[in-house]
Amino acid sequence: MPVARRASRLLVALTAGATLLTAPAPASADVFPEVIELPEGWQPEGIASGRGTIVYSGSRATGDILAVDVATGASEIAVDAPAGRTAVGIEQDRYGRFWVAGGGTGDVFVYDENGQELAVYDFASTADGPTFVNDVVVTRDAAWFTDSRRAVLYKVPIARGGSLGEGEVVPLSGDYTHFPGVNNLNGIDATRDGRFLVAVQSNTGALYRIDPGTGETTLIDLGGVTVVNGDGIYLEGRRLYVVQNRFNKVAVIELNNRFTSGEIVDELASEEFDVPTTMTRFGNRFYLVNARFGTAGPEPADYWITAIPRN
Repeated sequence: MPVARRASRLLVALTAGATLLTAPAPASADVFPEVIELPEGWQPEGIASGRGTIVYSGSRATGDILAVDVATGASEIAVDAPAGRTAVGIEQDRYGRFWVAGGGTGDVFVYDENGQELAVYDFASTADGPTFVNDVVVTRDAAWFTDSRRAVLYKVPIARGGSLGEGEVVPLSGDYTHFPGVNNLNGIDATRDGRFLVAVQSNTGALYRIDPGTGETTLIDLGGVTVVNGDGIYLEGRRLYVVQNRFNKVAVIELNNRFTSGEIVDELASEEFDVPTTMTRFGNRFYLVNARFGTAGPEPADYWITAIPRN
C-alpha cells in the first residue's frame, strides 16, 4: 500500500444523473490531482478515456462504471449495471457506447452513452470449462476481447454506421501456447490502422502480434526478456506500455515497424501504485487504476486512480 493515503477523501458522487462538472476545471493539467479516490469497495480493474477530462473506471464488485473528472476528482455513476455483473476491461467507442468484458460470466456487455443496456453477448458457458473475459479493444470495424482461460478471441463486428453484428469466436493459432488453470492472454490493443492486434500473456510475459483476419499469432521478440504479470497494455504508434500489476510498474517497449520485435527502454513506477492493472492517457499524464488484488476485506477497502507523467 502507498506510504501515505489522503486523510481527507475526495467527494465521490454516487447518484446517477448528477452533474459531474460542478466546478470549473483547473487552468493547467499540472494542478490536476495525482491521486483520485474511488468509492469505498469499488474494486477497479479497467479504465478508459472518454470525452474531455473524463475517464471511466469499471467495478469488479458490481459491474458499474464510474465517470471520473481527472481535473477535479469529482465522479458519478455512468452505468448502473444489473445485479450479478462484473466489469473487467472497459472501453468507450466513438459512438459513446461502453464495451465491458464480463470476466468469469463469459459475457460481454454493451451499454449506450446514457448507461442503458444495448446488448449482451454470451460468448462462453461456464458449463464448458473455465472462462474469464478479460480485456477489450475497439477498432473501426470490431470490438475484440481476450479470454484468459481459453485460447480464443471474441469478436463483435461493427458495421458502417455503428450497427452491431453477431458475436464470433476466433481461435488463436501460430506461436501462442495456452496453459490450463492460469491466466493467459490478458491486455489487448490495436495498431492505428487496425491491421494487427497486440496482446500480452500474463503467466509467461510473452507479447503477441495477432492477425485479426485469421487469429494467427506471432511472438514479439524482446531479446529473451519477458513482461510477466502483464495486465493492461497501451499502444501509441510503436511505443507499447505494459502494466505489470503485482510488480507495481509499467514496462515501456519500443517495437519495430512490423510489430515482430522490441526492446524495453524504460520502466514507470509510483509510490501510489498498489497492483495497478490498466492505464489510459489524458494530456501529458497516464492514469492507472489500482486493483489491490489480495487485499483483506476488499468490500470496505480504499481504491484509487494514480496519475503519472507520460514519458
